[in-house]
Amino acid sequence: MHIPGSWILLVFVSVLTALILLLLHLTKLGLLIHQQIPDRPHRRLFLASVSFFITFLAVRLLVASITHHIGPFSYVEMGGRHIHHLVWGIFLLLICGYAEIAEVGTGDSSLSILLGRLLALSYGIGAALTLDEFALWLNLDAAAYWSRQGRESIDAIVLFGALLAMGTWGAPLFRRLNQPRAKPRV
Repeated sequence: MHIPGSWILLVFVSVLTALILLLLHLTKLGLLIHQQIPDRPHRRLFLASVSFFITFLAVRLLVASITHHIGPFSYVEMGGRHIHHLVWGIFLLLICGYAEIAEVGTGDSSLSILLGRLLALSYGIGAALTLDEFALWLNLDAAAYWSRQGRESIDAIVLFGALLAMGTWGAPLFRRLNQPRAKPRV
């Protein structure tokens, strides 16, 4: 019995999102994150970074297991056509972009904060799914994933991950650099 990748992806995204949200609310780690990382935008950038890296690792492992016939996994196919995971990533990014334009998750109510966090997690997941197949974008060749050209996807993942991390951890530094300096007293 083969389990289509779309079901695995849906279950993975749901479980990952639920686990991260539960960690934020029920653990000491969540309390520490709440104390040390301001909610907007830093905590959302942090959530996007975490979901981005976890998704990238999970997708690489899933694709490797499908490629090497390990486990009951299979590619998603519709009408004999392979549906790459970047399609699901683009779909998630479109939903996140639309929600951002509609200002979902920007209020102060608990539901709005929850929706904002869900959007941050979804954005990280969508970005990882899309950028993992960056070499496919450039070369329009499915064989590029595991070839030497596939290195372009890894480069894109590292660069975007660094950008997310800089936004999370570097924003307070950049804000301080932008503030006017106090003149020394003479």
